[in-house]
Formats: sequence, structure tokens, C-alpha cells
Amino acid sequence: MQDTSKQYDAIVTKCRTLFVNKMSDYGSAWRILRLPSLTDQIFIKAQRIRSLQQNSVRKVDEGEVSEFIGIINYCVMALIQLEHGVVEQPDMDTKKATTYYDEKIAITKQLMLDKNHDYGEAWRDMRVSSLTDLILQKLLRVKQIEDNAGKTIVSEGIDANYQDMINYAVFALIHLD
Repeated sequence: MQDTSKQYDAIVTKCRTLFVNKMSDYGSAWRILRLPSLTDQIFIKAQRIRSLQQNSVRKVDEGEVSEFIGIINYCVMALIQLEHGVVEQPDMDTKKATTYYDEKIAITKQLMLDKNHDYGEAWRDMRVSSLTDLILQKLLRVKQIEDNAGKTIVSEGIDANYQDMINYAVFALIHLD
């Protein structure tokens, strides 16, 4: 599991670098996005990955890697929005947003390590296409929870689903690397 932790950190470093660079370019404009909007952005990225996996012809010169990175970063943004709420105007500087990013990733990585211990790194034998399908399944669950105004009877909450999507996307990027 030592390798998994290092590989995870390497993937997250790439994602975090892109997040910081986009914060420099755009500021925290994403802070105005409501959760369903973030969920839809993640859904678009996951659907595009599935399409890339199924179609041999590509008309846009971007592959799965950039889309999985986008899924990770949008999920982190969603986790931040869950905790800090939606705002009418961008309100975070890069340092503050990056601190929140690091907090969310640390919690999500610990979840991965705990589950990895219990599941014995079963994800290593999975296909990237299966990880994509699991992300889409989690997205459909999140959409249903959002449609139910956040209420669940026996299911885990939206935050756990975003965390699982981050971890599935990291696993896919490890496979693609």
C-alpha cells in the first residue's frame, strides 16, 4: 500500500497544480456554482470519458487524463461548497482555497487508505472503464440525492459520493500512468 500512497500523492500534486494555476487565471469564480451545477460539470466530464472509451474517433484533442483531473478538481470544489456554502461573488484567494483543497484531499486520501486496507486494493484489478462507470453511478446517486433535497433514508451523503469519485478518478489516473 506504500506505492498506492505515493502514486496517489503524485496524481493529486498534478491536480492541485492545475487548480492553483486556474485560481491564478480565474480567481474563485467557481464559488458561485451551486452543487447541482458542479455535479453536472462532473457528469459531463465522466460522460466524455465514457464516450472516448467507446469511440475510436476523437474530434477534440484532449484525452481521458485531463477529464479525470477535472473530475477530481470539481469534486474538491463541491466538497468545499458543501462546507462553506455558495456565494454571490468570488470570495476566496488562492491561499485560502488551496488550504481547503488540501484539507478535503487529506480526508479523502485517508478514506481511500482505510477502504484499501479493507478491500485489499481490489481496484488494481479493475479496468479504467469500470472505474468510469462507477463514477457515473455515483453521479446518478448524487443527482437523486440533490433532487430529494439532500434527504436520504439509509444511504451515505453527498460528500461520501464526491470522495469516492475522487478516489476512483485517482485510481484511473494511476492505471493510465
